[in-house]
Amino acid sequence: MNKNNCVYSKGNKILIFKSTYALNIIQTLILAFLLSSSVLAKAQLPTAQQVASKMTVGCNLGNTLEAICGESAWGAGNTTQQLIDSIKAAGFNTVRLPVAWFCHSDTITSEIDPLWIARVAEVVDYCIHDDLYVIINAHWDQGWLENRVDAINQAKVNERQYAYWSQIAEYFKDYDEHLLFAGANEPHAEDAQAMDVLLTYHQTFIDAVRKTGGNNGSRTLIIQGPSTDIDKTNKLMNTMPVDEIENRLMVEVHYYTPYQFCLMNGDANWGKMFYYWGNDNHSSTDLTRNSSWGEEAELDRLFGLMKTKFVDKGIPVIIGEFGAYKRKLNPPSDQELHNKSVDYFNKYVMKSAISKGMIPYYWDTPGGLFDRKNGKVLDRSLLNAMMEGVAETNKTQSYVPFFNKSINLYPNPFTSTIHFNGDNINEIVNIKIFDRLGKQVEAVKGTEINESITMGASLKPDFYLIQISGTNWLKSFPTMKL
Repeated sequence: MNKNNCVYSKGNKILIFKSTYALNIIQTLILAFLLSSSVLAKAQLPTAQQVASKMTVGCNLGNTLEAICGESAWGAGNTTQQLIDSIKAAGFNTVRLPVAWFCHSDTITSEIDPLWIARVAEVVDYCIHDDLYVIINAHWDQGWLENRVDAINQAKVNERQYAYWSQIAEYFKDYDEHLLFAGANEPHAEDAQAMDVLLTYHQTFIDAVRKTGGNNGSRTLIIQGPSTDIDKTNKLMNTMPVDEIENRLMVEVHYYTPYQFCLMNGDANWGKMFYYWGNDNHSSTDLTRNSSWGEEAELDRLFGLMKTKFVDKGIPVIIGEFGAYKRKLNPPSDQELHNKSVDYFNKYVMKSAISKGMIPYYWDTPGGLFDRKNGKVLDRSLLNAMMEGVAETNKTQSYVPFFNKSINLYPNPFTSTIHFNGDNINEIVNIKIFDRLGKQVEAVKGTEINESITMGASLKPDFYLIQISGTNWLKSFPTMKL
């Protein structure tokens, strides 16, 4: 092209434009195209609604990465891939990672220790490896945000909020939609004035993440209701922060109601602990320990408020934490009825939340549902109850494990091939093997499955995850080829 002509090709046609005026027109068109392409690239991740539709049921890795001031400080030890594999195999398809940042940063500059953020990334990668959705949640962390939702501390908290999330988001900006960010945990806002301050913290969080670009331009972000209390959130959270891209926000609340049953660890002068919960689980002899409020009807009412206020308007809601826990009782209290009540409570939360379009996350801590050293399930009765709650909803049940089905995998670890057999072979739709990067390396379809299946001969020695799927269940087996 010479200085007086502009050549533009389209298909098999070549057009020659005279003058610099024509060149300016084409340059303008090219610029407009590039700008529009940039917008499209920015919006490449799925919407919050699309992501929520795939997040079935979650588990918290509690008292771990948020422990003050180290991962093993509260008895969790170092999180391993084996533990995350067990969480996946148990039926959860999303994990919430509470994380402390203040403890691992310069208190003046708010610069995060690079070794710490790299360790958080390792645990995130364990989850991504298992095709789990994972939430990085900025937790209590000595209360630098949660205890300072007020005008006096507003400027300093916003400054630190922006610094932290700019660094976190920059580090993780290339991760896909399986990673979500949650800007706070349980911010203590009790009235409209505090709610206004809290909204500035949420706005700073969103602005910091979006500014880093990459996939963060369209990543789903989670903001917390005041104190993550459902009644307060329903009353006070009447506006959402501004986001430059639509449909990329979720709302978070927590549920530990009634407190006397869920969390209270000793009688007080204002009331006693509840041991029994649910309309059919009251004791006829230990009357003072029956729940006198906060049972099924109240739970459904509260969850219904969130459905009406947010879910029905296209804003997904997560129950970021919930749980009731088994106490060791002494006679004449009824240990068996208490255990049944705890199982039933957690099942009912699962069932009610999912049926109303919300995603529940059980709060688990070391020594609770999973043995943190080897991933072993410590309370099978509780786990079965929760997964029954999932199965009894109308939502997709593809992550419900089949505890009562007999499928055997052996040997594990293996050296040449791995074998499967059992009495439910005809229910299997497919078997897939994934490598440590999440890439499918081998698969067998249902039509090829018979009474004895052998796989893995062509695989090199390494770690693998085997997924066995039925029509309404999925089971995962971590394995190693030696």
